[in-house]
Amino acid sequence: MAESGPREHGGGLEAPMAAYGGAIEDWIDLSTGINRVPYPVPPLSPRAWTALPQAGALEDMLAAAGAYFGVPAAARLVAAAGAQALIQQVPYLSAPGRVGIVSPTYNEHAAAFAAAGWQVVAVAEPADAAGLEAAVVVNPNNPDGRCWSPEALAALSAEVALLVVDESFADTAPELSLVGGLARAPGRVVVLRSFGKFFGLAGVRLGFAVASPALAEALAERLGPWAVSGPAIEIAAWAYADHAWIAETRGRLAAEAAALDAWAGAQGWSLVGGTTLFRTYETGDAAAAQAMLACRHVWSRRFSYSPGWLRLGTPAGAAERARLSAETLRA
Repeated sequence: MAESGPREHGGGLEAPMAAYGGAIEDWIDLSTGINRVPYPVPPLSPRAWTALPQAGALEDMLAAAGAYFGVPAAARLVAAAGAQALIQQVPYLSAPGRVGIVSPTYNEHAAAFAAAGWQVVAVAEPADAAGLEAAVVVNPNNPDGRCWSPEALAALSAEVALLVVDESFADTAPELSLVGGLARAPGRVVVLRSFGKFFGLAGVRLGFAVASPALAEALAERLGPWAVSGPAIEIAAWAYADHAWIAETRGRLAAEAAALDAWAGAQGWSLVGGTTLFRTYETGDAAAAQAMLACRHVWSRRFSYSPGWLRLGTPAGAAERARLSAETLRA
């Protein structure tokens, strides 16, 4: 049976602002799992804004991203305006059939496959999708943080006609990535990566697919020309080559996640799982927990399928952590 329910997402501060007051600058949005300390964007060239993206600049950015992901020579990298743009195109790479989606997970995968005529089947583990026409695994999974080894996913690729592995949160756990082992995966595989989450620049709208040359070409054809903006190309070329910032950020996020877990434990909440970009807790009453934090102008994420689960992105330092325990701001 397919997952049911609305296509829910984090973000969207208009509703909590209307209910709890405050200007948008007063709120700390921890509902999305986006790094709260973004990559420091250098000044962009005027051409990034005024000219169509140049092929040479795009190739330079793809080279930097490919080196960062560890793309093997046998695979190709395709860039798009966010991983979401690729999620919506991937179902058209194969004839519709049954797709097993490891659930619960990011709900746009089910929506995209259903819109393309697929029968969506929610499965508990990747192995449960063996024998279906396609499988989708988010690794590490959002929102519960479950992980699977790249070797297990490579083996699954031989059991389905198309395997989609969404690694949008893999920047903090690069050892989980299937990208480097794509040459050893016997089946047709597409790996998705996100730029905006780890680098804290979701507004740039940049995502990638790593696949065989044939699948990559088919995706590129569906996306059309100039699928990525000039500013996104320049920013990503710098960011993916900034190894010092990447290493420092991984360490900072790990420390912040541990501090957040300690705070949540003091509330009596138990850790369901997560990554160092977000943590999901069993609170017993997620509606009450969300309201408590909203009174402090901190926004969080609830899930319609679980009355107790609450997800919090990793705060940006001690000042934001202090807000979690601050006195109620709303009069």
